[in-house]
Amino acid sequence: MKIINLANKAGAFTLILLFVFQSCSSNNDTTDTPVVAPDKISVQVDVVGKTAEMPNGDGSGKINLKIDASNAKSYKIVVNNETKEFTTSNFSYEFTQPGTKTYTIDVTAFNGIKYTNTSTTVNIFVARKLIWSDEFNTDGAPDTSKWGYDLGNGNGFGNNELQYYTNRSENVKIEGGLLKITAIKEAYQGNQYTSTRMLTRGKFSFKYGRAEVRAKLPVGGGTWPAFWLLGDNIDTAGWPLCGEIDILESVGNNPNVIHSSLHSPGRSGNTPDTKTTTAANSTTEFHIYAAEWDAENIKFYVDDNLFYTYKNSSTTPFNAKFFVILNLAMGGNFGGTVDPNFKSATYEIDYVRVYN
Repeated sequence: MKIINLANKAGAFTLILLFVFQSCSSNNDTTDTPVVAPDKISVQVDVVGKTAEMPNGDGSGKINLKIDASNAKSYKIVVNNETKEFTTSNFSYEFTQPGTKTYTIDVTAFNGIKYTNTSTTVNIFVARKLIWSDEFNTDGAPDTSKWGYDLGNGNGFGNNELQYYTNRSENVKIEGGLLKITAIKEAYQGNQYTSTRMLTRGKFSFKYGRAEVRAKLPVGGGTWPAFWLLGDNIDTAGWPLCGEIDILESVGNNPNVIHSSLHSPGRSGNTPDTKTTTAANSTTEFHIYAAEWDAENIKFYVDDNLFYTYKNSSTTPFNAKFFVILNLAMGGNFGGTVDPNFKSATYEIDYVRVYN
């Protein structure tokens, strides 16, 4: 009996060892699937609105990308200094910088920590979009939702100007589809002349884009019409730290000469950042005066003829929001001597438009 019991116990022990061995063998047979990098990556770029007549698109700036990469689980796109990450192989993007430009698109396909990348380029046309305007089509006073006024003399507004600015209908009104700013020789509040300075401060401002005015300039020695931009932060930063972009200035003592200038710290007053061009018959014909502004350049035009390019940079004030100003000054440091026979003169504006 004793020998039989030992044999039974030995058999049971053998069975247990066999089970453990088989279990361990089963676990050891399991192998991990190796992670491989995505292979054969390709990118198809479809430009929205592309036709034979419009090879760079319809101006919307939109593209659709289709990525093909086997084993890919996620993707990263770097385009126009923007990084986008997603898990689908289809991706849409919209360019906003106006004009026709060539962009590089870098694409990386990931499978876990393994990845494959490639790049491609696209030529894209982006049309400008109107973001603010006043067409001056309703007779009467200017739209108060768009325009406010600087009133008074303001100690000559830093330029020894002679006018007193008002918002009276004698000095500013809309008539026949035109804004008319009129300077008048008259005794008013201790000044010899009246006129108007209107601005979008607190109502509209923008950073980068195109600003343009279609205007006919006033006649007379001492007149000084202007269309310009001033930094939104003038109250806190002061001038010239806030920056000033003069798109149009002209003086009646030197007719048909158009000045475009920029004022910034150390380059204010008699700024070196200025150029002139001519606009024939500027007091009898309408011309378009414009500036196109971005982080790299500020370009000035008369009737779409480029005459001055200012190189912008991150060290200038010209990388923040600015508001719009229209005014007609009299005399002063820039306007010069007023013709003794001067009675009145009108600065006529057909429209002001701002594009992205």
